[in-house]
Amino acid sequence: MSTTFRRRRVPPIPPVLIVGGGVGGLTLALSLHEREIPCIVLEAATEVKQLGVGINTLPHAIGELAALGLLWALDAVAIRTRELRYLDRFGSRIWTEARGVHAGHEMPQFSIHRGRLHEVLWKAAMERLGPKAMRTGMRLVGFAQSGDSVTANFANGSSIRGSALVGADGIHSVVRGKLHPADGGIRWNGIQMWRGAVDWPAFEGGDVMIIAGDMAEKLVLYAIGPGATPGTRLTNWVVCARIGDASQPPPREDWSRAGSLEDVLPHVARFRVPWLDVEALVRATPEFWEYPMCDRDPLPFWTQGRVTLLGDAAHPMYPVGSNGASQAVLDARALAAALATKPVEAALAGYEKERLPATRELVLSNRLGGPERVVDVVSERAPDGFERLEDVIGTEELAAIARGYAQMAGFAR
Repeated sequence: MSTTFRRRRVPPIPPVLIVGGGVGGLTLALSLHEREIPCIVLEAATEVKQLGVGINTLPHAIGELAALGLLWALDAVAIRTRELRYLDRFGSRIWTEARGVHAGHEMPQFSIHRGRLHEVLWKAAMERLGPKAMRTGMRLVGFAQSGDSVTANFANGSSIRGSALVGADGIHSVVRGKLHPADGGIRWNGIQMWRGAVDWPAFEGGDVMIIAGDMAEKLVLYAIGPGATPGTRLTNWVVCARIGDASQPPPREDWSRAGSLEDVLPHVARFRVPWLDVEALVRATPEFWEYPMCDRDPLPFWTQGRVTLLGDAAHPMYPVGSNGASQAVLDARALAAALATKPVEAALAGYEKERLPATRELVLSNRLGGPERVVDVVSERAPDGFERLEDVIGTEELAAIARGYAQMAGFAR
């Protein structure tokens, strides 16, 4: 007599639904794939394009991307930042510090075009997860949770069931809005930014980042990639100017509005950089953008059951201290690690407990200027410039501002 045994069919584990295919969402997808946790990236845009201009990614975040096997691909399109210099608006040096491997870190600090960083991540995710897990044109409109799953609903009429839903959908996050319908919305600090990038002769070795200015206006300069010739670099510039105050609504919440020379050049005229014609750099940029410097108030919680937030959806911050993209990467790695070791709801709660307090402190510190506060302090005490920096501020006070921020952000040596 023979007995036939039938193998019990085990239903597949519902995937983690990642709403948003930006830096944080893609890093999470790659990290989950690394741990053999199924996931789907659901991006609202119908087409993936190289958007944005320059950003900096810090050594601790690059270490996490290197663990995903992406260091060589980033190295090919980015600049390893060697040094950061703070200047007053007259070009006098206030503070200098080595960065990345030059400061003793195992990993570099990368200055990179946001679109190129995104392209590296998107390409890797497409190759590893496959196109079925990378869906565009998926604009979330809502979600509902049951005991063991969450169902996401989209504007195209489709619904997808998952084990968890992660809102990585940016500063205008739909997921955040559903979790916090009474959230105060976007906050503007009164500063307008103009940002552009252009092929330009390499300055100061081609790997130095400059932040110059005073309490009213700032200039940021750094190379973000190889140029068209060996002697040039794709050079990112940012001009910031206070044109209002925090009591006013932003002039226009449009992150793709073309800037005009008429608006930006009066601010550019206030800066003196001895080895660079800043006005010529700006005039040579064929297209640049303007938008308000905005963030949101820190949230009391990110997680509700099987739903949580990540990156700019959780903690949008002012772009000072090179921390926006870096913190999204750290979020993603922490969340993936938690999901690999704990049940979903416990994993999401543990992730929030680890990451929310750390990012809250950065949001609040960035509102005060972050490490760039060294420029504000000096300009307040010496608005017309200085001959001897030590007559204005001591080394210990400068170090406390710059290094204290590095400690808070998690990349201090």
